[in-house]
Amino acid sequence: MPSELTNQATRREWRDLGFFYDQDNSAKVWRFVGSSTGLQKFAALVSEYSANPKHDTLSEHAHYGPYMFLEIGTWSSPEITDHWIAGPLANLSSLALAIARAADEVQVGQRISLRAMFAPESPYDLIFERREDAFDPAEEDPLCW
Repeated sequence: MPSELTNQATRREWRDLGFFYDQDNSAKVWRFVGSSTGLQKFAALVSEYSANPKHDTLSEHAHYGPYMFLEIGTWSSPEITDHWIAGPLANLSSLALAIARAADEVQVGQRISLRAMFAPESPYDLIFERREDAFDPAEEDPLCW
């Protein structure tokens, strides 16, 4: 059981990240939850990753979030797996634009899937849930309370 100091640090990391994510292996889904601003932060992370020429090598990757299990990576074709969300940098750049657009267009309380747009043959889905502007991503994480 983590200490209260560890839990406080984890909550702070979620808030700094701006959105919550988790992975459900039984449903085969990556789920991202946030306000429009929070989901825009995720779009910015993917955009920054795809714009960095250092990431233009296969298997290059970066980890994000309090538990660091969200991995964005470079691969020969777009894919969403239990391991990562990956693809050529151009495809990741397009994904970032789609996430940013969804963050603005999806209504509070609604969800959108971007698997068909990014990697339709992938075993995992990519779901985005829009919440109200005051959404606290730390509240979604039952492990830090």
